[in-house]
Amino acid sequence: STAGLVIVLAVAAIAVNQWWLYAVLAAGFALRVAGGPRYSPFGRLAVHVIAPKVWRKDKTVPGPPKRFAQTVGLVFSGSALILSLAGLGLAAQIVTAALVAAAFLEFAFGFCLGCVVFGYLQRAGVIPDDVCEACNRV
Repeated sequence: STAGLVIVLAVAAIAVNQWWLYAVLAAGFALRVAGGPRYSPFGRLAVHVIAPKVWRKDKTVPGPPKRFAQTVGLVFSGSALILSLAGLGLAAQIVTAALVAAAFLEFAFGFCLGCVVFGYLQRAGVIPDDVCEACNRV
């Protein structure tokens, strides 16, 4: 559900192509990375208002993979902000479009691309097993 809100904001950022919209997008990811949905207005809206009304069953994923995915979102949205501030609007739009694609996979199919990458990194030994024992099933 947060992914749907990210899609809306990211598409608006692509359409308007203004640095401040990229900043709002990046700030949302930063807040979710810092404290999950409790600090993020989008996260709170999605978890406490939208999800209970729209989705009855929610596939739960352990925190570390979701936090990793949110960090990747922060890297992409932060990069778009920096590119926009540097006057490279088209590059910012392209980076944001990649973010929209990943958010769409999460929103439409429940497929968390960042979570899958986390799992591969854990299996490759890049992320130690003790970071998340429950993640072996991700």
